[in-house]
Amino acid sequence: MADPTALFLAGDGHAVLMLHGLSSSPLELRFLARFLNAEGFTACAPLLPGYSAGSKEATMERWLDAAMREYDALAARFTRVSICGLSIGAALALALAHRRPQAQSLVLLSLTLSYDGWAIPWYRFLLNWAYYTPLRKRWRYREAAPFGLRNEALRAKIARAMQRNDFSEVGPSTISLPALHQAGRLASSVRTLVRDIKTDCLIVHAIDDETSSPRNAQFVAGNIRAAFLRTIWLDDSYHMITSDNEREIVARETALFLRESEVAHGGDEGGKQPVVSKALARRLRQLAALGKERV
Repeated sequence: MADPTALFLAGDGHAVLMLHGLSSSPLELRFLARFLNAEGFTACAPLLPGYSAGSKEATMERWLDAAMREYDALAARFTRVSICGLSIGAALALALAHRRPQAQSLVLLSLTLSYDGWAIPWYRFLLNWAYYTPLRKRWRYREAAPFGLRNEALRAKIARAMQRNDFSEVGPSTISLPALHQAGRLASSVRTLVRDIKTDCLIVHAIDDETSSPRNAQFVAGNIRAAFLRTIWLDDSYHMITSDNEREIVARETALFLRESEVAHGGDEGGKQPVVSKALARRLRQLAALGKERV
């Protein structure tokens, strides 16, 4: 398979640092990057050593160091820098925003602080234990259908790529146990930082996300101290919302929020009201009720 490559699309003085998912590549963010660039933004989706596909595994501290270097390089060239992250990349984006509070805004897509979606295997809880056994060097989690996609045609295309052990626009075919362990460490760390983050924040999450349940987004929305906060729920996508049925909505709402943040940075508390239809609100209440029953 071809090596992953970084994306850089030059635009205006507002640069968006885009962080892809765990052990993956900027391909996951290509559609969004192109859309943002067409709207005038500078879009940068880098490869991070130790985090991106094709690089030697490293600790989550190294991931954050690499993300800070990318942020600082953009801040030296552009008037504004916003941070956008997908999946575990959204957790990394939160950690980066904590280290770089001067960021213009923060966009969290399919935020993953816990692998608790409906398609996660029952044995997921055993992986933290397995990390401390000889399995650490041999076992890899293999992605399976639906591959984060509600769109069946795209899902079939991705399935063929996964059979070839390729990474694709929705991520890698396998993820190592050390990478998953470091992702867990990152998520645990971020949970303790959220209340200290004040950066303008957009959260976009699918209510049927099979990898990370809506509780991930709800936790951040309920604890982050952003003065300008918007939450958008999608009802026709799974985890990979930058590639799935509603990718145009994701791109359009992201561009709109970034421009609004330029004007309303530090806006009033009214920005904290989530954007959600009555039908979706009812669905979320149903999901919450089911969660309580299981407990």
